[in-house]
Amino acid sequence: MSLVVSLLYQNGNAQEQKPENNFFKDRKLNFNEDGSNYVKFTFMTQAWLRNADYNPGTTINGIEESNGSDIGIRRYRVQLYGQLTDRVFAYSQFGENNFNNISDRKEGFFVHDAYGEYAIDRTRLSVGMGLSGWSGLVRFAAPSAGTILGVDAPLYQQATNDVTDQFLRKLSVFVKGKLGRFDYRILMAKPMAIQKSANYNPAITEVASFSAIPPKMQYNGYFQYQFKDQESNLTPYMAGTYLGAKKVFNIGAGFIYQKDAMWRLNTAGDTISSNMVHFAADVYYDAPVGSKGQALSLYGSIASFDFGKNYIRNNGAMNPANGNSDPMVLNGAGIAFPTYGTGTVAYAQAGYKLKDNLIGNATLMPYASVQYASYERLNDPMVFFDAGVNLLLAGHVSKFTIAYQNRPVYNTAGDKTGTRGTLIAQYQVMFN
Repeated sequence: MSLVVSLLYQNGNAQEQKPENNFFKDRKLNFNEDGSNYVKFTFMTQAWLRNADYNPGTTINGIEESNGSDIGIRRYRVQLYGQLTDRVFAYSQFGENNFNNISDRKEGFFVHDAYGEYAIDRTRLSVGMGLSGWSGLVRFAAPSAGTILGVDAPLYQQATNDVTDQFLRKLSVFVKGKLGRFDYRILMAKPMAIQKSANYNPAITEVASFSAIPPKMQYNGYFQYQFKDQESNLTPYMAGTYLGAKKVFNIGAGFIYQKDAMWRLNTAGDTISSNMVHFAADVYYDAPVGSKGQALSLYGSIASFDFGKNYIRNNGAMNPANGNSDPMVLNGAGIAFPTYGTGTVAYAQAGYKLKDNLIGNATLMPYASVQYASYERLNDPMVFFDAGVNLLLAGHVSKFTIAYQNRPVYNTAGDKTGTRGTLIAQYQVMFN
């Protein structure tokens, strides 16, 4: 990394001394005159200040708490990637997720992506292999973290996040490309061992869970038709909003399939294996409106998840708590709620960017989103609501977001017993 920074610095100085030198341009280190071969370096930080009402029975290191405030690094990313030749592309990403005051120290920085890619046809067909975010099912199965509309992507779309993958990244062989306005990605992935997941429980019950038997290959696909402006498929990560820089209208559909991914006990006590099968479709519209920089962003998705009988999994982003003393609470600790499950999930989000220079050089973009799920394990619908406003100080490069989230609480019988709220202030800075 120090070598790259040194090269960038030296080349930048050369650029100042010799204005005709085009080998450091557009924040890239170019290898040829037209800049088609290059290396690029980026970074991003998202920091949260949060106050939350915790789930009943929540404990922090054994001490019961009903409410609290915390500060943390939700995401930190460093990217180094480049088009090394006309056909060879390499991508790497490092960083940290969910670092707060109860996290293990000096252990969270890890490799997110590390893959190489060869273009058989530069537009129509590329083949790659490694650890990557190329994934199937739906748009935000691989979200562009720096362009998220609110404070978070719809995490349920990352169906196996950190269970049999590494924060959505998979060890895979993938193909991707564009055939006119048709954009596709298809991959074969080797799931990571469930025994290495954070909350692995070897017990088998009558409720489906991920099987501890060595996993079979997983197959993913996502396909879009892009009616308006074309979106880049240089990397797997898809924009949350372009803030009016593009006019995009896409319809997409995808799948994830893995044979014998799940297991459970039947009434006779026999172990039954079942396939994991997910299907989804979505629509995305993001475009300028008006004449003063206003923009509209809309997204909707419907998905069918089959993780096996009554599967449910809680998630709490950068959870400020690590225990629960009430065995009747299904949600678990802190801010967790049933995010993933066997059933049907509908999701919608909308945002509106107000005119440019509304507040000095800055402007506002309010947004709202809702996840509505009918999970087999729950007797009542799961509804998660998130709304807020972005203060765009310099687009996505520097933005401050205030958001309110409301989540349901369930008991172990699957009945909804109430809701809890969370208030989040996020500051994002991004060099891109």
